[in-house]
Amino acid sequence: MDGPDSWYTMPVLQGGRIRLEPLAVEHASGYLDAGQDDEDVFRWLNTPGSTTGAPRGLADATKDIVAALAARAHGERLAYAQIDVASGRFAGTTSCYDVAPASRSLAIGHTWLGRQWWRTGHNTESKLLLLTHAFDTLGAARVVWHTDIHNERSQAAIAGLGALREGELRKHKIRRDGSWRTTVQYSMTDDDWPAARDRLAARLDRG
Repeated sequence: MDGPDSWYTMPVLQGGRIRLEPLAVEHASGYLDAGQDDEDVFRWLNTPGSTTGAPRGLADATKDIVAALAARAHGERLAYAQIDVASGRFAGTTSCYDVAPASRSLAIGHTWLGRQWWRTGHNTESKLLLLTHAFDTLGAARVVWHTDIHNERSQAAIAGLGALREGELRKHKIRRDGSWRTTVQYSMTDDDWPAARDRLAARLDRG
């Protein structure tokens, strides 16, 4: 386990399907290509700075990335680009946030993948990379996920990682349309991690 500053570093995390690298403005065109005009991909995201959901043009994609970089500068969100290893194409984003070295915890979220990478194992491997970094490199005791109560697909995916549903946070956030969001919270602890790691690795091996 390294010191507190290491929790805010962003090493490149390499897998067989997906590579996670720090999100940068240079990713804007790929961001647009992966998510343009696909509201199903962005429907439940509540990312600060994202005002339009799916990007309509390069300006929207750039604005979203700039907002993520500003959040990183304040230690609020560490945003990764998800790069498809086979093609080298930008596939989506994922982030660590609520990073708390003193309590050895962080959250994973702000995740989206372009539709062509749904149900391909890319999301599973991405989360395995982040969880391995959190638990095995940083020495995390707890990792948390938050998702909209209406986002059943996300809830199923998080539970499928081996995370435990802890409860609901009522009126937790305001959605882009101005309505109040109830958030469902999940967690995984270092006690849960070894079994979860083995299950996720076995799932990826099965393809």
